[in-house]
Amino acid sequence: MAASDSTTDDSLYPIAVLIDELKNEDVQLRLNSIKKLSTIALALGVERTRSELIPFLTETIYDEDEVLLALAEQLGTFTPLVGGPEFVHCLLPPLESLATVEETVVRDKAVESLRNIASQHSPANLEAYFVRLVQRLAAGDWFTSRTSACGLFSVCYTRVSSAIKAELRNHFRNLCQDDTPMVRRSAASKLGEFAKVVEVEYLKSDLIPMFVILAQDEQASSDSVRLLAVEACVSIATLLQQEDVEQLVMPTLRRCTGDTSWRVRYMVADKFTDLQKAVGQEITKTDLVPAFQALLKDTEAEVRAAAANKVRDFCQNLDQFNQESIIMTNVLPYVKELVADPNQHVKSALASVIMGLSPILGKHNTIEHLLPLFLSQLKDECPEVRLNIISNLDCVNEVIGIQQLSQSLLPAIVELAEDSKWRVRLAIIEYMPLLAGQLGVEFFDEKLNSLCMTWLVDHVYAIREAATLNLKKLVEKFGPEWAQNTVIPKVLAMSRDQNYLHRMTCLFCINVLAEVCGPDITTKVMLPTVLAMANDNVANVRFNVAKTLQRIGPYLEASAVQTQVKPVLDKLNTDSDVDVKYFASEAIAGIAA
Repeated sequence: MAASDSTTDDSLYPIAVLIDELKNEDVQLRLNSIKKLSTIALALGVERTRSELIPFLTETIYDEDEVLLALAEQLGTFTPLVGGPEFVHCLLPPLESLATVEETVVRDKAVESLRNIASQHSPANLEAYFVRLVQRLAAGDWFTSRTSACGLFSVCYTRVSSAIKAELRNHFRNLCQDDTPMVRRSAASKLGEFAKVVEVEYLKSDLIPMFVILAQDEQASSDSVRLLAVEACVSIATLLQQEDVEQLVMPTLRRCTGDTSWRVRYMVADKFTDLQKAVGQEITKTDLVPAFQALLKDTEAEVRAAAANKVRDFCQNLDQFNQESIIMTNVLPYVKELVADPNQHVKSALASVIMGLSPILGKHNTIEHLLPLFLSQLKDECPEVRLNIISNLDCVNEVIGIQQLSQSLLPAIVELAEDSKWRVRLAIIEYMPLLAGQLGVEFFDEKLNSLCMTWLVDHVYAIREAATLNLKKLVEKFGPEWAQNTVIPKVLAMSRDQNYLHRMTCLFCINVLAEVCGPDITTKVMLPTVLAMANDNVANVRFNVAKTLQRIGPYLEASAVQTQVKPVLDKLNTDSDVDVKYFASEAIAGIAA
């Protein structure tokens, strides 16, 4: 009898432990126990998981949000642990409870898990269990359950009978007209997804009237409902014939384009190229071109920026036959105004895409109409605008050629590189490796190399420092051989400059070039200059020689360290200047280590 009792206690042990842990005041302990649920379920076996663990979890959903979130996530992967698809419906009760809690992230995770397990139900079980759950949530007293229901219609609709489908459409219609804005917002966000699985006849008769109602939602705080209706607009338009789009969708879309809420107009601008593809070329020409012009001139900067960001894609997607004339007549005049927009985010958004118009408009139009705009943007006071133009020069280069580019835009870049404001010069230095990669080594050597060397002797330290790092990036792009032929001779010549600051810049350059040039060039070409500078008459230069020798040590051939570097460091270690001695001893210790 005692043995039998012991066996019973052992078999109940995992549930008993779980109960104790879930009642513990420590949230972390409860969270850890939820994360071990799969292990506990494996220990219990599928029958006891179904008969004991799942009912227990259903009854104890009253915990901290963090614990409930972990539970909602775990249950979405539990199908094998309850015996497979045949028994997956037993996971619905705890997930249904989680789908009604107050915390949004928990509800969303519960809905995600319900969506995952919906496909694992047999058609009979789907109607008997899952659809009933959706209907209960959709008719729930609390708005939380009704918002969760919205995300579940599309995953079960296609696999149920016609009568059940009609019930589901009716429930969804009620949710679209719910008194609570949060429910309508959730319905609007799932309308496009639901539209994709509903038959076309019911799409026209049932869903489009709902779409029209949501897109005209005028209750307080309901611009969020209208802006979500814009997303649904894209999905619905792709499912309809052209004449149906004109009749059923366009009146609503026109209203959205001129909506009183800037957030709705922003959503239209953000989804504009998706809408363009959905409605087709004819409607684009008659309706979307004027709508795009209105968005580019919108009173709100956020809307103008979103529209500006779509300029290239919108133009690319235009009908090839009318493309150039529409751009030149209807788009470019508005783009020209945006180049001088008072808002830097608008200008930056435009600068990131405007170069993409070159391949569309061709060489003549680019030279005549676009280059002046690029030139203006290159001189913009906002660094991001300049960067976005320089980042996309290759688009223009392919269309008009390097010669035309150098005649038109390079003088502006050089002008910025020599600007009296050191921060402007600094910005151009940071773009130089990007520019070099786009223009190629031959063109760079001819037009910009001397500029990079000039920065090394700038009177502002920050410029000299940035110019040094710039050299390293250029060598990474063009290779050590290019460095040996083009850059290193000019750097080494600085070791003989009368200005000791320039001699120190020579050392700083060697510090970073050694990393990218390799042992052979560092030892044979650069090391002799460093060793010669150990005799410099300025102490600052001598102690920087010690620091440089330590820095480039790992990039030198081992024999050179022993025969050339160590004797020079030993000599510097007996220097009359205390700083030189200090850095020499540091270098000796560093190299030894």
